[in-house]
Amino acid sequence: MVADQADTENTVQVEMFFDKESSTFSYVVADISTKRAVIIDPVLDYDAAAGTVATKQADTLLAYVAKQQLSIDLILETHAHADHLSAAHYLKQKTGAPICIGEGIKQVQQTFKLVFNLGDDELLAKGDYFDKLFADNETFKVGSITAKVLNTPGHTNDSVSYLIAGHLFVGDSLFMPDSGTARCDFPGGDAHVLFKSIQRIYQLPDTTTIYMCHDYQPGGRELRYRTSVAEQKAENIHVRADTAEQEFVQKRETRDKTLSVPRLIYPAVQVNIRAGQLPKAEANGVSYIKVPLTIKA
Repeated sequence: MVADQADTENTVQVEMFFDKESSTFSYVVADISTKRAVIIDPVLDYDAAAGTVATKQADTLLAYVAKQQLSIDLILETHAHADHLSAAHYLKQKTGAPICIGEGIKQVQQTFKLVFNLGDDELLAKGDYFDKLFADNETFKVGSITAKVLNTPGHTNDSVSYLIAGHLFVGDSLFMPDSGTARCDFPGGDAHVLFKSIQRIYQLPDTTTIYMCHDYQPGGRELRYRTSVAEQKAENIHVRADTAEQEFVQKRETRDKTLSVPRLIYPAVQVNIRAGQLPKAEANGVSYIKVPLTIKA
C-alpha cells in the first residue's frame, strides 16, 4: 500500500492497496479532520482452479482502517467489475457500511440475469443486493467533505466516477495515459458513450488527480496508480484533448476486436452483480459458479 503525502491544505488522505493477481487498485479515502472514510473497489481473493475464495486483501485493508482509527461510512463500487470478485459484502459484514453503486447497475443486472439464467429468487435485477444506487450528480459525505457522483458509462452501463475534494476515482473508464481507455465490447458497452464520458472528465480542472482501478504496466514500467486531467488530455494514447470522437471510436473498436474474454468474467460478474455475495448455496451447502457454454462451429 502507498499513501499520498498530503500537504497542510489537503483534508483528504488516500491510501492505495494493490492486488497483484488481478492488477486492481482499491482505496481507502478519509477525511483527515473527522477520521470518517470510504472504501472504493475492494477485492476478494479468488483461486479459480481451486474454487476457493479468501479475504486476505480485504483484511489488509481492514487492518489499515483499524490502525488509522478510521470509521467506514460507505463502500463504493465504480461498476460491476469483470476482472475480480468484489469484497464489498464481506466488508459490509465487518464494518456495517452500506454498499453503493451507480443506478445503471439495474441494466447490468438485467443483462446478466439472462446470461446466467437466474430466477427471481436469485436476482430481481432492480438494484437488489446494493444498499444505495447513485444518480448522476448526486452528492454524499465523506466526513465533512461533500463528494460527487459522475456517471461515466461506455465501458459498462453502470460505470461511475467519484469526485472527492479534487480526487477522481474513475474505475475502468480511463487507464494510465500509456494504456489508454477501457474496452467497450462488453454487453452495454459503447465507444461513443465512453468518449462523451471522458470529455466530461476532461472538463474538470487540469489539477484534478485521477486514480486508476488497474495498471497493467505496459513495457514492464513501474506500477502507477494516479495521474491528472492535464496529463490524460496531453498524453492518453486513445483520447487526448484534441482527439475527434470518430477517431477514438475507430481506434477503440478496432482494438476491442483483438482482445480475449477476461479470464474471470463469469465468476466476477456473477458475484459482483450481487454486490460481492456468492451465489445462493444449494442443498448441500455449497455455492456454485455458472459458466454458460457455447459450441463453436
